[in-house]
Amino acid sequence: MDILSLLQEIGQNIWIYGGAFIIVLSILVFVHEWGHYIVARMCGVHVNMFSIGFGREVWGFNDKSGTRWKLSLIPLGGYVQLFGDTDPASAGHSDSVEDEDGETREMTQAEKEMAFFTKPLWQRAAVVFAGPAINYIFAIILLTGLYVVHGKPVSSPTAAAIIGESSADKHGFMPHDIIVSIDSKRIDSFGDIRREMMVALDEERHFVIKRGNEFVDIHARPERVAIEDRFGFKSSIGLLGLISAEQGILISRVTHVNGVAVDSPEAALMEIENRLDTTFMISMKRGDDTQNLTISPVSSMNQHLGTAASVEEEALYLSNLPAKTYSAHTVMTAIQAAINETYVMTRSSLEALWQMVIGVRSATELGGIIRIGAIAGDMAQQGLVPLILLMALLSINLGFINLLPIPMLDGGHLLFYFFEAVLGKPVPEQFQEYAFRAGFVFLIGLMAFANLNDLYQLLI
Repeated sequence: MDILSLLQEIGQNIWIYGGAFIIVLSILVFVHEWGHYIVARMCGVHVNMFSIGFGREVWGFNDKSGTRWKLSLIPLGGYVQLFGDTDPASAGHSDSVEDEDGETREMTQAEKEMAFFTKPLWQRAAVVFAGPAINYIFAIILLTGLYVVHGKPVSSPTAAAIIGESSADKHGFMPHDIIVSIDSKRIDSFGDIRREMMVALDEERHFVIKRGNEFVDIHARPERVAIEDRFGFKSSIGLLGLISAEQGILISRVTHVNGVAVDSPEAALMEIENRLDTTFMISMKRGDDTQNLTISPVSSMNQHLGTAASVEEEALYLSNLPAKTYSAHTVMTAIQAAINETYVMTRSSLEALWQMVIGVRSATELGGIIRIGAIAGDMAQQGLVPLILLMALLSINLGFINLLPIPMLDGGHLLFYFFEAVLGKPVPEQFQEYAFRAGFVFLIGLMAFANLNDLYQLLI
């Protein structure tokens, strides 16, 4: 999709795209800043301001404790300003306060006891850590609720078919192979396979396969390919060449069966019906290309063949298992599954980031607000469940990014607190000031790069 098509679609659905983006971002920012706020209050720190957005105040009020709660003009973030800090990023502090008449004076002892910079190291670290931590907790709560109410969607980690000439085909994978583990990581669903291949790129992986009653070890190197979503945003993944149980094929697309051309859908249907419960190859049309598959469809899953009103509507199920199931969860098992999913997402994000750092993965895969807005709008149109799943993923990513040891981010503050604990004294304030300035420039540059990259990918 080019930029004109995207702008047209957004223009036609402005309330969905714009509304979904602002609502999702505002909720996640509120959750993050609320984590800082509530732990600060628990530690006896006065909070001057709680802002959703930046810039001029649009609406606000003062609560009983004197905190100013406000919505600001630019809804692309937020902050909590703690008493004693000279700016919302806690990049500096001052023991002076300004009276109502505008006069500057030193803090009283009672005021110093409410200031953030006077608190013990562990309390300051707790306040800073609370923001990213609450993002993770929020994601776990969202996923737990979905798994309890809706069930967790599970697609079996079974190869329904093998793409011809793919890495899986070359390394001996067979239809109905069950992937048990990849590099000793347990695989529970086909989504786990996709996620592992996404970060594997073209690096060799060790697969443990269950084939019938036997376990087989396969060392395979996926093929690195560039994919493009419907908006035109590109990313790199590792393509192994397995087809999931969720995918079936239309008989009308089959052009060859075991290398022999079929001249009509009726002929293809006949050839396939005669080969049910055996392993054979087919060629099928896929857009302008032809794709070869090794399949082994079972008769019990294809008893519907020949019953459609038209052969054009006949679909062949490739797997010996249902396409997708929803596993029911109790609250406790849902919490466990949500924590595991959060861990896997974080690990994948860390691996992808490291690949960018060492140059294995291109930094052009970084996305900005344009990409996030497009995806949020897309999920909103698909329904509430996909939107909640996206919110959980973004909440995990927000917590993960803020824990990176970059000055201006929470992780940068925690890094300075670590050195303070080791050295027994705070890092010199002048050094911190220079570091925060460098961190600010780096983050602004990174955001500019990500958003310009979005525009570039839409324009080319």
